[in-house]
Amino acid sequence: MLSSRRRTVVDYLMEDYALSLLCDPDTRFALEMSGTNLRNTATGRIYPIRDGIPLFVSTVTGSNLKYQTLYDRIAPGYDFAERLYHWFTRKPNYRLDFIGELELKPNAVVLETSVGTGANLRFLPRDIDFYGIDISWGMLKKCQRNLLKWKRTAHIFQAEAERLPFKVEAFDCVYHVGGINFFTDKLRAIKEMIWVAKPGTKIVIVDETERTIRENYQRTPVVRKSYGPGTESVRCPVDLVPPEMKDLSAKEICGGKLYCLTFRKP
Repeated sequence: MLSSRRRTVVDYLMEDYALSLLCDPDTRFALEMSGTNLRNTATGRIYPIRDGIPLFVSTVTGSNLKYQTLYDRIAPGYDFAERLYHWFTRKPNYRLDFIGELELKPNAVVLETSVGTGANLRFLPRDIDFYGIDISWGMLKKCQRNLLKWKRTAHIFQAEAERLPFKVEAFDCVYHVGGINFFTDKLRAIKEMIWVAKPGTKIVIVDETERTIRENYQRTPVVRKSYGPGTESVRCPVDLVPPEMKDLSAKEICGGKLYCLTFRKP
């Protein structure tokens, strides 16, 4: 885990049972430490570790590449821009509207896909064992700095939501906030979240509604510059949830700015 003091790569991965939860995202074979890298125990494939963050992203294509580029660019000022927005609009933090959907038991093992700068972690209990993945190296480095500043601990990884580097049924809580609207393969990302969740786990997926996307496009120059004359249409991916999932629910929150999709793995 990360902490207020610098840890070695081996300390980072061998604490608790973090290493035992990892697997090759393509083959599902277990990983082991090999020097300062991770190694597939069956094939020998090496996954490097950079600045304490294991790297599972190789070739990025489609929408993932476009948005990886965007978030790498805006990462340094992302938190400030969000604080400024909430101050200017005088609106409460939207996280309060979806954190209550999470079912967090004491000492829960929690995964957030698209962890960004780690801002959601500040609203979660300190006793959880937190894991976060993101495709953007810039956002992960900002997250790493935030964790040190907040004196919070987490295991963070550069990975795609469509290729999670975790074993089956590893997590007590799995959630995603922001990003799935423009994933290259939304269906595969949802299936990956289901794969890593324990039976009975409630999975929570939150992202911006079409209305919010259009508003952001109109008022945010960096978005217009990155995407050109328009943005893709977005919708809540309720139709992509496998039919065997239980307790399916989809609703708008934050005054219609976000949708919140929840379901339970049987």
